[in-house]
Amino acid sequence: MASSLTDTRSRDLYLRALDVLPGGVNSPVRAMRAIGRDPIFVARGEGAELVDVDGNRYIDYVCSWGPLIHGHAHPEILAAIAQAAAYGTTFGAPTAGEVELAEEVGRRITSVEMLRMTSSGTEAAMSAVRLARAVTDRELILKFSGAYHGHVDGLLAEAGSGLATAGVPASAGVPASATAATVIVAWNDAEAVIAATQRHQFAAILAEPYPANMGLVPPAEGFLELLREQADESGALLIFDEVISGFRVARGGAQELASVRPDITIMGKVIGGGLPAAAYGASRDLMERIAPAGDVYQAGTLSGNPLAVAAGLATLAMLDEKAYLRLAGTTSALAEGLREAAGDRPVQVVSLPGLVTPFFSDRPVTNYAEATACDLDRHAAWCRALLARGVYPPPSQFEAWFPSLAHTPEHLSVTLEAAAAAFTEVFG
Repeated sequence: MASSLTDTRSRDLYLRALDVLPGGVNSPVRAMRAIGRDPIFVARGEGAELVDVDGNRYIDYVCSWGPLIHGHAHPEILAAIAQAAAYGTTFGAPTAGEVELAEEVGRRITSVEMLRMTSSGTEAAMSAVRLARAVTDRELILKFSGAYHGHVDGLLAEAGSGLATAGVPASAGVPASATAATVIVAWNDAEAVIAATQRHQFAAILAEPYPANMGLVPPAEGFLELLREQADESGALLIFDEVISGFRVARGGAQELASVRPDITIMGKVIGGGLPAAAYGASRDLMERIAPAGDVYQAGTLSGNPLAVAAGLATLAMLDEKAYLRLAGTTSALAEGLREAAGDRPVQVVSLPGLVTPFFSDRPVTNYAEATACDLDRHAAWCRALLARGVYPPPSQFEAWFPSLAHTPEHLSVTLEAAAAAFTEVFG
């Protein structure tokens, strides 16, 4: 679907951006360095498609990294934002929409009786960890190698996603003291989890129930149940980071699919409907430790922003059982089509409703070490070949694809034709 236009405007914008933005972007993966090309500057989005500043059109599987489960510029979401904006963009005071959104989340996620909104998943993760430490009167946190929970100093230890994409093991500027209270084990390693919980007293076990920041790496059978058991036995709280999976893989997120109930849930992306919003929630007893009800301080000028709340409410209102069935069907068709296109080549395609990852590996990927062992050069070449054919994949092996409700069978047909040609180009 990409046109034959040259990328003159994108190139000019990138050169200008390099003078005023670090690396020319406002978030690292957008630079597309992991796939060996310059970034694409977007002019607009239409449903499942993007149009760049040079007029090239792409089928979009990034969808703003997950929030746009209904695709770009959905008319009902735009109408909700416009109606809210007509009354004012921010007040720094409570609004009815915040209450309605919290009530709707509680109806969908049974472990969340109360929530506190933030403006980003990073803030929500930071605040959830603070709450766990206050409740348990402990400091140590258990996290998993390759799991990304935002750019909080204490959690930027063996993180995936952006850090993996940039090819650096940790971030400069993070003091050793900040990560000293973070213990890291390999995802899906039950023995390591048991050993760690026996050796340390953790405030929390922090996990993405369906990790998607090292590519999509589902838990092994019984692994999430093990985390719940170890948290209960050791006195730690179990925190599920559902910034990606929340409201995407199911009405009640990953915890609904897995039937494992965490103590604290971190939410983001879909909850804001494409605007900056996130939240963390838990039982009433835990959440009433948050100020001003309790002694755990957290605040935010734009938390519960009325435009983001309106977008979130409109987004969730359209996510009924029929929508999730349709999204699951689209995801399955995409994943199976990619498997067929790959043929007997060393590619593993993993999927859950609303999430897909093609790993360039000759064996299944079960943890971060195996994800980093993938053929990153071939994956990069494949992504470049897809872009040349009008398909916009996540420009990193360590990011999931985000099929949306806007993707049609026609979009999938074009995508799979491009994928097959790209596999042939890369593998021969």
